[in-house]
Amino acid sequence: MLIQIFISLIIGILAGTFTGLIPGIHINLIGIFLVSLSTSLFSSINPIYIIVLISSMAITHTFIDFIPSILLGCPDTDTELSILPGHELLKQGKGYQAIILTCYGSLAAIFILILILLPSMLIVPKIENILPIIIPGLLIFCLFFLISTEKRKFLSLIILLLSGALGFFVLNFSSINQPLLPLLSGLFGSSMLITSIKNKTQIPKQEIKKPEIKIFKPLLGSLIASPICSFLPGLGSGQAAIIGNTISKTSKKGFLVLLGATNTLVMGFSFITLHLISKTRTGAASAIKEIIGTLNLNLLILILITIILSGIISFFLTKNLAKIFSQNIHKINYTKISIIILIFLSIIILLISNFLGLIIFIISTILGMFCIHLKVRKTNMMGCLLVPTIILYLLG
Repeated sequence: MLIQIFISLIIGILAGTFTGLIPGIHINLIGIFLVSLSTSLFSSINPIYIIVLISSMAITHTFIDFIPSILLGCPDTDTELSILPGHELLKQGKGYQAIILTCYGSLAAIFILILILLPSMLIVPKIENILPIIIPGLLIFCLFFLISTEKRKFLSLIILLLSGALGFFVLNFSSINQPLLPLLSGLFGSSMLITSIKNKTQIPKQEIKKPEIKIFKPLLGSLIASPICSFLPGLGSGQAAIIGNTISKTSKKGFLVLLGATNTLVMGFSFITLHLISKTRTGAASAIKEIIGTLNLNLLILILITIILSGIISFFLTKNLAKIFSQNIHKINYTKISIIILIFLSIIILLISNFLGLIIFIISTILGMFCIHLKVRKTNMMGCLLVPTIILYLLG
């Protein structure tokens, strides 16, 4: 049985590497695919092996998906904010360092997850009903914080409200599959790609060296925000990162550490949430619930062991892949690769989210370019998630 579990873990790591490197291929899609197969083609396979595969794939994805996000400007729905400081460092020849910073955060998150397991089991069930009352106020504070740090406050408010209105429409009134894919890809991905094409951006040769950073503050912010976002509806790693950065304000490099930690913590904590209160907040946790139903303590421990092993392996895997890609990124024609990525994203969105998704992608891209034109921070476009979430809690 141990051999089969190990094989499942390795297959999961390979699958997570694939989903992480290929823009638009999210683990949620693979999870849905595995759930459907578990009742047909995989029906004779022990569900434990599929659970190990899904959890190792999910954790690996949280490490790897920062590579295309930072080097190519192709964000996943959980890494859109990494483009902001990541692309800036890339243009300074420090793209490798940007990826490694997210790696540090993700690796630290693995061990933080283990440390907070016991306290979480004692606290979460007791505060589950209190947090929905607190969250709207905290998110509204985050919105005011975003605006207060801007020099162009009025223009920033316009971008925040426009993105919030767009997000509210997309998440509540559009009947498309994976609505975040066209929304976030347009706001944070294609808008920057088109700007790079327009400006004929040249990527300099990248320095391959370890970044120097103090990680306490970003990890503290992630530690506080991630568990909250892991068992409340409508809150993901993007909102957790903003909340975490509001709680523990950090530098641009520190923000990348915070993003890496938050991305992995939200994913890992979603399995703990599934065990504690039988609620799912990620596609991976939902897939496991569909396959196994109730997640007992023994299965949770198996998943946590899987997380530790796949996390450590993924750390070194990401470092090596980041080194290879960073050493060669300056050799390619960035304009041509940006055009190819734009076409690829459009095709993926059309296939997954249909024609309406493509329209949303175009509108989101225009709004993203408008934000760049106004020269306000692109973090204001996180209003696309924050505003609908606030409305959800206030009306709920």
